[in-house]
Amino acid sequence: MAAVRAVESGERSAAEFFAEPRPAPRTRRPAAPRPAPAPGGPEAEGPVAVPEGLAGLLAEGGAPAALGARAVRALGEGAEEVLRADPWQLLAVPGVLPEQADGFARALLGPACGPGDERRTGALAVWLLERAALSGHTVLPPSALAEGLGRYAVPDPDGAVGSAVDEGAVLAFEDDAEEDGTGSAGTAGGPGEPEDGGEDGGRPVRLLLGLDRYALAEEGLAEGLARLGSTFVPPGGEEAEGWRRAAAAAPTPSAAELVGAAARSGLVVHTGGEAARAEPAALVAAARSLGLRAYAAAHSEDGRRRLAELLGPPDGAAGDGGDAGPGPAALTVDGLLAGREGPGRDEEGAYALDLLVVLDAPQLDVERAAALVESLPDGARLVLSGDPHLLGAAGPGQVLADLVAARVCPQVVSRTPDPGPVGELVSGIGAGELNRVEAPGREVVIVPVRDAGEAVHRTVQLVCDSVPRAIGVPAEQTQVITPGHGGAAGTRVLNAALKERLNPGPGRFGGFDPGDRVVHSPGPGRTAPGTVVSGDAEGLRLECAGRTVTVPRERVADTVRHGWAITAHQAVGMRWPAAVVVLPGDAAQLLDRAWVYTAFSRGERHLSVVHGVDQALPQAVAQGPARQRTTRLRTLLRAQAAAERSAG
Repeated sequence: MAAVRAVESGERSAAEFFAEPRPAPRTRRPAAPRPAPAPGGPEAEGPVAVPEGLAGLLAEGGAPAALGARAVRALGEGAEEVLRADPWQLLAVPGVLPEQADGFARALLGPACGPGDERRTGALAVWLLERAALSGHTVLPPSALAEGLGRYAVPDPDGAVGSAVDEGAVLAFEDDAEEDGTGSAGTAGGPGEPEDGGEDGGRPVRLLLGLDRYALAEEGLAEGLARLGSTFVPPGGEEAEGWRRAAAAAPTPSAAELVGAAARSGLVVHTGGEAARAEPAALVAAARSLGLRAYAAAHSEDGRRRLAELLGPPDGAAGDGGDAGPGPAALTVDGLLAGREGPGRDEEGAYALDLLVVLDAPQLDVERAAALVESLPDGARLVLSGDPHLLGAAGPGQVLADLVAARVCPQVVSRTPDPGPVGELVSGIGAGELNRVEAPGREVVIVPVRDAGEAVHRTVQLVCDSVPRAIGVPAEQTQVITPGHGGAAGTRVLNAALKERLNPGPGRFGGFDPGDRVVHSPGPGRTAPGTVVSGDAEGLRLECAGRTVTVPRERVADTVRHGWAITAHQAVGMRWPAAVVVLPGDAAQLLDRAWVYTAFSRGERHLSVVHGVDQALPQAVAQGPARQRTTRLRTLLRAQAAAERSAG
């Protein structure tokens, strides 16, 4: 604690207290697989028995009985004892806010309850870091955490931060402060208090605070990526010649460059737009032609379908996505993590594969990335591919961005442009320019509106009449995208208007009717479009990508929404023949370049923009890219690379 305060005050150099990050020892065996977040979401966990004592305690504290099952999941079977000793641990239960935890604590503790109680401040610190993770940050600078505590009436926020570190609820890390003073610090609280190198002239450092959960994920990911690089053996002889022939036969120069990079390295980064997805598909096909067990995993089921179409069946073979190897080559990330898809595991617990390409890598949060990498065998090849201009992962971390910035592996930037007027428009947005494009076939249409009411009216008209008539895309293949769920032209209002036109009904199954278009979101960042089939006492039955999903009644309100209109965050990883992007005036402040780029790139053949934000749209595109998330991964990657160079 003295070390932390001395460095924060500038009195001492961090080098006096902190050792350099130590690289993990290299072994020929992969680490035991890290349990991945359950792809099935909370409803897949099954019913939970709530002990009578816990139910009575919740009632005593004025908390709803419905919190019982969630408390058991979050705090374990000893939830009653945990909450009796520290009522503010109720904040660990999903959906509980500080005001509710304070009320629960007051009911149990009476006059002994105070805003400066160390139990309260420690639980608040953890809750704030978990909230920051929802915005993508794996760590925060001390000033940002203290500022957050101050907003909840903590009397001594700086002291509370120190106490949280002292008690071990929050971990302190040193991180290199990069030349621009920002490092990978992002939107939450500034650069992270960079300090000079002190008398020893070392590199500037900054202090960051985080939770062990995300620290372990980032450290495990960095070590796993370094393991892949150190255990990979470049091919020689006939195998090397086979890779050279495969590169020469690649369909484009960028695909040839990617095949060549993957031949020589165990870790490769590939970036590009939608058309560039053909390049990792060409790599997988080439690797399979050489007899390797090669697979590619996309973020969504729609992405997996598009990938399978690019791969196609090999000559003389039937099946999905290149069946020259064992099983279909096209997977989803969640399917691979859950063991539903892919090659399965070998006797050592690693995936039985030689090469894995992960498409849509910007949507990988650090925990899922760590789970994937730790399950790859020694000597395997990993290619992380994606479009860096898209909205990032719904969870903590910025894996692809940090790997690009760290420059610890070969990087292939695709030179394949997205085709057509929509591709030209989106490419300009990625560069910060909102250009007028020639659209002789009405591929891009701008529909100006004066207010939200007109925006809703014109959206329904476009989906139901104009796009089917002029473009030939039916309403069920047109997706509406808007910035938020609320507001006068958010998803709720737009879905109500579209349901009235396309599938009117009483909403007899919790607001839904058979035939309703919906999106099922079992967990953060996982959105599956579907259609309501039926509903009964067991739950709501959906048809999602050809399989039936039953959502329990108690989970319907939290995980199912009507899906004629969705947000850009929900649309990431999916595309439709036509997209209608709605920009109501009250949503202007929600726009940035990444949002516009993501929303405008969801239409394959046609894009209509219902435009009611005036100059806010070009301003959002012209402003710089979204500020980076606060993470430690790039520093860890660089430390691993430096250790490898020193050892070599």
